Amino acid sequence: MKKFFIKICKLFGFEIIDQNEFISPTLNKELNKDLSILNKKSIVLPLGEVKITRKVTSILIIVRVNTEIEVWDQNKRRLFEKPKIDYSIRSIKSLIKSINLCKKKYSNLKIKIIVLDDSSKEENLDKIKQVIKDVDSEIISLDTKKFETKIKKQKSLETFSNLASLFQSFEIGKKFGEDLIFFIEDDYLHFETMLDEMISTYERVSSQVDKDIFMCPADYPYLYVNNEKTNILIGNKRHWRTINKTLCTFLTSKKLLDLYWENFSKNCEDRHDPFEKYINEIYKKEFCISPLKSLSIHLTNVNSSYGLSPFINYKDLWDQNE
Repeated sequence: MKKFFIKICKLFGFEIIDQNEFISPTLNKELNKDLSILNKKSIVLPLGEVKITRKVTSILIIVRVNTEIEVWDQNKRRLFEKPKIDYSIRSIKSLIKSINLCKKKYSNLKIKIIVLDDSSKEENLDKIKQVIKDVDSEIISLDTKKFETKIKKQKSLETFSNLASLFQSFEIGKKFGEDLIFFIEDDYLHFETMLDEMISTYERVSSQVDKDIFMCPADYPYLYVNNEKTNILIGNKRHWRTINKTLCTFLTSKKLLDLYWENFSKNCEDRHDPFEKYINEIYKKEFCISPLKSLSIHLTNVNSSYGLSPFINYKDLWDQNE
């Protein structure tokens, strides 16, 4: 009778929880395992099941790289005080680990990396090519000339190049993006579970609110400086909070990139204060969430309010991606 009942539940799409044995007979899993199924359902105990109506089919990851400038617009040194190429390589290594874990779980999910490089030396480019050689990837060189009439004259070449790099990354996303697009800077270290949690939570939350959303992988310290109101959400395996500003590392959809293209392009036309001024304006209309605790850490100076996320073993994550 028990086996028959389980078969009937499976037929109608119901899940059973055996709290005595702490298993789900219908899923054939222990309850402390990942019970969710990509593109089908998100299950979090004890909150039950969310039917996935917003399915993720592909993700284009655009990594902006500059291996020469230590810290843009600052004279401070980064945590660990290494040459910039070290941060770029470790950042991409950690991202590849996260992609590989995601591909093991979701073999049908299309994932591609585009590295947008700003004037790296050939030896540094060779190092990057070696790191990304086993995934679907390509390297594109920044073309600053095409933005000479689009971006206002800046006080420094570095600022102009940074704006041009951001502008070109948005154009790449607009041209080649199909579903989700993840814009990443090269001074972030990512936990191996980052991409899996981002995609699974994107499906869950966007299905619940019935619209596409923005996501930031980092829990920045500035979020705790002011007494700002926030909403706490349940993701796939952790809590998330609503936020109203990000830096230039965030995930969204091709649909929202197209819808707010004027904001994205306007943000790159000049150096604003804050730098992400017109991107942050979007969050007044759309959901943007970040994880508790962080899935990625921003390796800036230890005193930066835009840097190290709280309660993270920074040295351990740094050493894992040597």
